[in-house]
Amino acid sequence: MRAFLAPPRAIGRVFAGVVASAVLLGFYARGGHAWVLGFVALVPWLLAANGARTIAGALLGGWLMSVAFVAAVFLWFGAALDAYMGIGTVPAVLALCALAPVLQPQVIVFAVVRHLTGRRHGFVLRALAGAAAWVACEGLWPKLLGDTLGHGLLPAVWLRQVADLGGAAGITFLLILVNEALAQAVAQRRESLRIVLRPLALAAAVPALMAGYGALRLSTIESALGAPAASLRIAMVQANIVDYERQRRERGTYAVVREVLDTHFALSRAAIEHHHADAVLWSETVYPTTFGQPRSEDGAALDREILAFAAAAKVSLVFGTYDRDAAGEYNAAAFLAPGAGVIGTYRKTHPFPLTEHVPAWLDGPWLRRWLPWAGTWQPGSGARVMPLRAADGRELNVVPLICLDDVRPGLAIDGARLGAQAIVGLSNDAWFTEHPIGARLHLAVAAFRSIETRLPQLRVTTNGLSAFVDPTGEVLASTAMGDRAVLAGEVPLRDPPPTVMVRWGDWVGGAAGVFLLTLAIVLAARFWRERRADADRRTDAGAAAAAVPSVVDVVLLTPGWRVAAALLRVGAGAGLLWLALRMLLRDGLQVNSLGQLQIFAAATLAPAVAAWTIQRAFAARARVETDLLVLQQRHQRIEVPVDRIVAAQPWRIPLPGTGMDLLLASGARFAHGIAVADIHALLRALSSAGSPARLEGAAATRLADYATVRALATWPRLDHPLVKFVLFPLLPALPAFRLHQHIAFGGTFGEYYTYGLAAWLTGLLVWWAAWSIGLMLFAAVLRVVVEAGHFAVLPWPARARAVRRTLAALSRVVFYVGPPAWLAVRLLSG
Repeated sequence: MRAFLAPPRAIGRVFAGVVASAVLLGFYARGGHAWVLGFVALVPWLLAANGARTIAGALLGGWLMSVAFVAAVFLWFGAALDAYMGIGTVPAVLALCALAPVLQPQVIVFAVVRHLTGRRHGFVLRALAGAAAWVACEGLWPKLLGDTLGHGLLPAVWLRQVADLGGAAGITFLLILVNEALAQAVAQRRESLRIVLRPLALAAAVPALMAGYGALRLSTIESALGAPAASLRIAMVQANIVDYERQRRERGTYAVVREVLDTHFALSRAAIEHHHADAVLWSETVYPTTFGQPRSEDGAALDREILAFAAAAKVSLVFGTYDRDAAGEYNAAAFLAPGAGVIGTYRKTHPFPLTEHVPAWLDGPWLRRWLPWAGTWQPGSGARVMPLRAADGRELNVVPLICLDDVRPGLAIDGARLGAQAIVGLSNDAWFTEHPIGARLHLAVAAFRSIETRLPQLRVTTNGLSAFVDPTGEVLASTAMGDRAVLAGEVPLRDPPPTVMVRWGDWVGGAAGVFLLTLAIVLAARFWRERRADADRRTDAGAAAAAVPSVVDVVLLTPGWRVAAALLRVGAGAGLLWLALRMLLRDGLQVNSLGQLQIFAAATLAPAVAAWTIQRAFAARARVETDLLVLQQRHQRIEVPVDRIVAAQPWRIPLPGTGMDLLLASGARFAHGIAVADIHALLRALSSAGSPARLEGAAATRLADYATVRALATWPRLDHPLVKFVLFPLLPALPAFRLHQHIAFGGTFGEYYTYGLAAWLTGLLVWWAAWSIGLMLFAAVLRVVVEAGHFAVLPWPARARAVRRTLAALSRVVFYVGPPAWLAVRLLSG
């Protein structure tokens, strides 16, 4: 560990910094007046992380911080898991800490990106890159509980209003910038006052701007909310009946359902009588069986009883229940309206992993044997907007969210776009009974959905915390944990004011990812230019000594074999062109048929492999030994006196590659053509041995220059065909294949379960091959652009090298970044 950090005391500093930050984060997560700690909680860890000298050290610090983060903020979650699964508190907490890198991966990603950026660049770029890495990782890897640092600012009325611009993720980004600025000020405390004041000014400016925006936004929202509007009076019933499964085992299903319904009927009648409610909300899974699809006569009777209650009371009723179809069973919310009965059902979109839903690829008898408590519900299809109707015809359009649905912004945003005027949240937070901090965190996360969309929210839970949340994120009224209560209030029938989050969606994580990708490209290009400039300076300084190679890789081809290999190369290119034209004129710009794969295999792959085989068979190594040019093949050695080689003629048609013919003093040509990537390198080796060999004519010199520049512009690893057309296609092929499996067969391994392993592997290979062919066509287009640009400046040798290198580098960026980015945009846009 000491090898990772310097000086030696840095290990202790890292531990001290991690512990100090974890303690501050623990207090920050508890809410209340501790929200101010969000601006300083990371400072001790950041100061300690500045001592990491290697990536390994940064990884170590990030891993330690992720574990400490989970232990300080989510220790209660381990105990809650024990209450649900019965595995013991200590094992549950240890498992939670062991999974910290999976539960909080953004901490590790932040530490690595911050370290890499800070090694070569200043504080500002390091802070921006680190903050972007944090929120981008949270956007790409959604948290189990949807938590992010920004949620801790819920008690700060003015500051939290910024969430309608960038959500809780945007607040997290700003919090990290302030922490970075304060850490920089502490690190520079021994410098001049002017230097220290710069980061301090940034640290003060960010919350000041947040507060200014919040105050302005609050004034406009409160003005809009103060305008007169019709309203709907809604009551939420919190019955405080928990642990259905234990009660079922002890008393039987019917007795439990009977008690639950009788309690809710009584509380609902009180709400209607005393609060004049137009609509009544019950919590998640309050009716723990399928509604409308009874499994027994008793179930049918209970269904009729619920319908009769709503009809007699003349109120809308929303309650958590189960739904099912041919695909399986769902956690759902049923909507009943006066005089209409059931008007619709919403199915929970984000069931809780394992406890509610197990992916098809993971499910099986072995999992059920080891995790008998694993759930069997299926995920719903996304946001729906449903009406809450009063008996006199007034109507409020709401977007329902069930439990985990409210920890991600997407569903609430989709609901706002579909015309929702309020959010209705149904949750069963009974597993937080002994750990109310979990219920408070859930409420805080849910409240941000109201700020982001400016929709009021009615959140009803089984035993707390039920709450009314207004469009500013203020919790107007809330029950306590363990209360049996009715919470009633009025919701205006008005459309919400527009917000950036509703218009752009949850954009901060994606924008941060684009920023990081752009930054990586820019920094890589700058690093590449610097290395190239250094290489050019070294080349100019010692060209004569450094330019003479000891060994040159070549291919010796007789005229017949050269013609054969060249024709095969031409045939492969013609086959690729034929495939491209067929796609343009007939098939469309996608490789999606077996016929296309067959054309490629026969017309392109087969001749290309044959040409490669010929060149491989006649490969040799050229070197100069005293006064001899030695061409060493696997089974023969050819020696040519260097003083007999008087000239070289580059191949005018560079097929099967660039190369040259040697002219001997007798006037004859050497029996073998020599295919060589860098013609000048071989000529320098001959000249250093005393050969009079030279290029004949300006055209020959230009051809040799072209071949040399082209050879020097290659990157052997990135330009290798196996990397470009075998390994890299897997990157887009795997998610595309997985999406296809979900659409066509209902899951990642759907085809395997239906038709077997051979069919599944065949499908994967077809997708892999399709992407490989598509990338070959894309690479061919890029190659044409690069060659055209190179040829355009060929008359100016001094420019040709720089132009070729620049075009080749840009083509690599476009090739390796473009297709994955295109695929990501396609997938994210639906």
